[in-house]
Amino acid sequence: MLNWYKQHQRDMPWRQTRDPYKILVSEIMLQQTQVSRVLPKYAEFLQVFPTVETLAKAPEKNY
Repeated sequence: MLNWYKQHQRDMPWRQTRDPYKILVSEIMLQQTQVSRVLPKYAEFLQVFPTVETLAKAPEKNY
């Protein structure tokens, strides 16, 4: 299986970080959504809310 992964892996931004917040955001977004739809929204979301602190301070109207 690891050999198959090495040959077929896709380069995803959440695989390039060890930041738990960014990984959590990707996991939540990917629960019911195709990767192709998540990719642009993931980047957009992290531009607006780059940390858990900025997300926590955001007014509800941003959700």
